[in-house]
Amino acid sequence: MAGRVAGKVALVTGAARGQGRADAVRLAQEGADVIVVDIADTLPSVTYSSPTLADLDETANLVEKTGRRVIRVQADVRDLAKLRTGVDAAVAELGGLDIVVANAGICVPAMWDEVTEEVFDDTLGVNVRGVWNTVMVGAPHLVERGGGSIILISSAAGMKVQPFLVPYTTSKWAVRGMAKAFAAELARHNIRVNSVHPTGVNTPMAGEAIHSAFARAFERDPKLAGMMTNLLPVTSTEPADIADTVLFLASDESKYVTAHELAPDAGVTEF
Repeated sequence: MAGRVAGKVALVTGAARGQGRADAVRLAQEGADVIVVDIADTLPSVTYSSPTLADLDETANLVEKTGRRVIRVQADVRDLAKLRTGVDAAVAELGGLDIVVANAGICVPAMWDEVTEEVFDDTLGVNVRGVWNTVMVGAPHLVERGGGSIILISSAAGMKVQPFLVPYTTSKWAVRGMAKAFAAELARHNIRVNSVHPTGVNTPMAGEAIHSAFARAFERDPKLAGMMTNLLPVTSTEPADIADTVLFLASDESKYVTAHELAPDAGVTEF
């Protein structure tokens, strides 16, 4: 069914590449104009390659190829004032906001006694404070619009224990709780808030650096490796697979779904 979010405007953070790019393009394919936000810069504590302005431009180009309008915003989601300035200007240009996808996040695996303060602070800053900031700048526009959908991207690590991910797991359980808390208070404005909990996704975040970190950790404690096993016979999913779940939550097909966790997790949370 084409045009499932036709005429709507969406905000997607962490949109320069990977999951955020897939979400932005999928929503545009179904009729939404999109505000794409990304830091597009280096975060020193992250061990994998950082997104660039060229990556953000490529996402915008892919959205434009669908025939929809797009506005780029370069901002660190931890910077509330800069994020609000950029989003408010984009919303004014596009005429409103209906969908918020708080996707920006980082993941730096390490054994518990090798986690640095910098990694812990950056992970909680981006994955928790950044999500809160995104809702705080987006939700007022949805209230003004008379309703909408807010989608917080958590993880399978926000539904079960996953090893060697203390900061990440902490952050993703926080996102799960945050979705429910916002859902309770925003319901009177006809705003739905849900969280999405994928298994591993084939993005730059899940590249060689992270696989190497897990391999070293599993050598130290091999019995924990099974906790990362999917029930279905796949090792990871693709960004487009998760984007389909985001589209469902953004569309009227889920108009009575709120305060829930949707888990396109290949069954990993069942172990």
